[in-house]
Amino acid sequence: MPETTLILGIGNVLWADEGFGVRCVERLAELHSFGPEVRILDGGTQGLYLLPFLEEARNLLVFDAVDYGLPPGMLKVVENDAVPAFMGAKKMSLHQTGFQDVIATAQLMGCCPARLCLIGCQPEELEDYGGGLRDIVAAQIEPALGIALEKLADWGVSARPGTAHAPDLADPAIRRGAYESGRPSAEAAYRHGDARFLPRREG
Repeated sequence: MPETTLILGIGNVLWADEGFGVRCVERLAELHSFGPEVRILDGGTQGLYLLPFLEEARNLLVFDAVDYGLPPGMLKVVENDAVPAFMGAKKMSLHQTGFQDVIATAQLMGCCPARLCLIGCQPEELEDYGGGLRDIVAAQIEPALGIALEKLADWGVSARPGTAHAPDLADPAIRRGAYESGRPSAEAAYRHGDARFLPRREG
């Protein structure tokens, strides 16, 4: 039986470059199909709720926005034992702490994937609620996918042109195209957040 592989994007698409990991798995699923042993998952900010998915996987490839202290838009790849350290080195948001806990828990339970690979991108902007990826970060989606495909091939996982069966991605209404095209202009937007996601006041 083929080894199971989990391709995971984590982050919060509501906070600008925080959504990098999620946008990567969305794009991967648009362009490539895989065998049934591969699962593509939008992990969002679910933290320990992701543990059952790790328990089933032999290989884990993660896309995320990570503060490496590098210039915005730079990619850095971290593998195996180094992954937990980088996930917790500098907290940008609650999801990073949560995912570090997921890996630590999986290790304690003896069910952590044998092979780990984190493809991280240095964010430019995180403090824009309702905002999309900044151009310098969005431009790294395709290069990140190239790195991922090479790593998957090293693991014996083949990708084919096409569209992946990926029921674990977000609703199409918040995929990148729909989400960012619905964003108000910089002049019209409330810069402390996006009115589409703020509580409505009656009267």
